[in-house]
Amino acid sequence: MIRSLRGPPAKDAAGRVDPSGPVEDAPVATGELRAVLARIGTTLDEGTTCAELTRIVADRFGCSAAVMRVDGATVSGYEAITGDAVALPDAPWAAAVARDTTSPSSHPSTERDGQRIAYPAVGTLRPVLCVPLATGEHYYGILVCAREGDPFTHADAELFALLTERAASHIRHAREYAEVSRTAGNLQRALRTEPGRPHPNLEVATRYLPAGRRALVGGDWCETARLHFGRTLLVVGDVMGHGVEAAVDMTAYRADLRSLAAADLPPHRILRQLDDIAAGEPDRRPATCLVARVDPVRAQVTLAGAGHLPPALIGGQGDTSVLPVPVGPPLGTGVGGYEPATYGLDEAQTLLMFTDGLVERRGEDIDLSLDRLTRIRFTPGAGVEAILETVLARLAARHAEDDVAVLAARPRSTGHR
Repeated sequence: MIRSLRGPPAKDAAGRVDPSGPVEDAPVATGELRAVLARIGTTLDEGTTCAELTRIVADRFGCSAAVMRVDGATVSGYEAITGDAVALPDAPWAAAVARDTTSPSSHPSTERDGQRIAYPAVGTLRPVLCVPLATGEHYYGILVCAREGDPFTHADAELFALLTERAASHIRHAREYAEVSRTAGNLQRALRTEPGRPHPNLEVATRYLPAGRRALVGGDWCETARLHFGRTLLVVGDVMGHGVEAAVDMTAYRADLRSLAAADLPPHRILRQLDDIAAGEPDRRPATCLVARVDPVRAQVTLAGAGHLPPALIGGQGDTSVLPVPVGPPLGTGVGGYEPATYGLDEAQTLLMFTDGLVERRGEDIDLSLDRLTRIRFTPGAGVEAILETVLARLAARHAEDDVAVLAARPRSTGHR
């Protein structure tokens, strides 16, 4: 029977504490025990779980408590210390106990005196209890507790075992979750490739902000490709959906785009080819796309869009306007029908291409969203990096509900061509 730890332990005829004798405490109510156990493992963070364990132990047992974690061959120092750290045994001693306890089957049982270890401190015997953090065949370290006065009892050890098993179970979940997160992160980083290099006569800056706290990639993307005769191809796209699934299709669109860029096709024909390829793959998600071919030598840019928002043009005085682009259907529909539009673009102007996550807000008309962008006034002569930082800050893009990809491009002066 699990007992409360508030009452005094049994004593022998001489008045000394008998750790192996009967315990005189009242039983712990089942509801109370459940409430205590529910306070351990409230998150998927291993450190938080250890801290919750030591706080509960220190409060209920009137002791100092700490965890010494084991991860493979590595033994940590004291962590999640609650109470007086000086009261705890020397860390090397506790580490040796943790290393010796290599599997749950080798742990001394809670009924054996071997689990209650008297530790000499400054010429006195201070009661110390080391309890394995284990569940099933999984071992994660030890809980170390120490206090002045009465030694720990069998009932103490029983309740300690319940608490540490609960903590170990959540530590196992936390480590499994961390491993899955690392794997997902590695996959996402592999999918997140940087844009190509533009021609030296074009200054380009890009930003990508995935939606959500844990995602590293999504379906939004930017791409640049150097063309002949000093021209550069700029592309911004948005695959339907979010997360890794959208990112997989995003990489397919980018791979196709790079192949088509080598053919030096005009923007509207690139979109036509991308649409045909995507339409031939039923599992590929549709995507919007905006393609721009910038020619600094002729001071012009040719644009074509596939269901995508138009770009913005930032003038030399910091004013902002939207460049109308004929709207074609999204990629993957197989409908085609893309048309080009050509505008002037000189060294004082900056082309801003973006996905809808930059400007759109839930329940708001898209014209109002674009109008918010055009009301931004930039510092005259600001570089493309500064322009991106300004637009992201003014539109609160880092708190957007959707992925954000944005690209700024400006022709360089004649000396850079």
